[in-house]
Amino acid sequence: MDTKRLERYLESFAKNVQKESRDLLKAKKGNTKLGDSIDFTVTQDSNGYSVKFYMNYYGTFLDKGVSGNKVKRSFTNYKQSAETSPYSYKSKGPPVNVLSKWVKRKGLKPKGFGLGRDKDSGRFLSGLAIYISRKIKLRGIPSISFFSKPFGSNYNKLKEGMLKEFTEDITSYITTFTKNK
Repeated sequence: MDTKRLERYLESFAKNVQKESRDLLKAKKGNTKLGDSIDFTVTQDSNGYSVKFYMNYYGTFLDKGVSGNKVKRSFTNYKQSAETSPYSYKSKGPPVNVLSKWVKRKGLKPKGFGLGRDKDSGRFLSGLAIYISRKIKLRGIPSISFFSKPFGSNYNKLKEGMLKEFTEDITSYITTFTKNK
């Protein structure tokens, strides 16, 4: 049986989720490598179709947020309801060396923040990066649900439209089968 309509419909669903996720992320964070990394595949096997989404590993932390030691974070799941983030900082915060590179790249040099040394490498780190790391560990990272919201709204449309497309594929198959009989 030819299921090309269903496959095209699933690809359309995935493209919509991808575009809306990128647009929402851009509105919240500007142009990012994360937005460019959002991708998908639609594959068919003996069990049916599979739609898989991919993005840089840290995307899920921005999507669902990360709870801090003092502040619990929540996100909007694909069912469009609030849910507590499954991620949290326990004993360690975000890596200071990564934040130090970010501070340097952004050209941030506020007064009153000296330099500290990295325990492992002995390199000097920005005092601002140390401060940011501690603050993130306490307060966490707020969710922006840039993927969950578009996925959920498009998933609701998918359920409705998929039945129609599947019905069209079956009707086309039956018509072709009876003509060739």
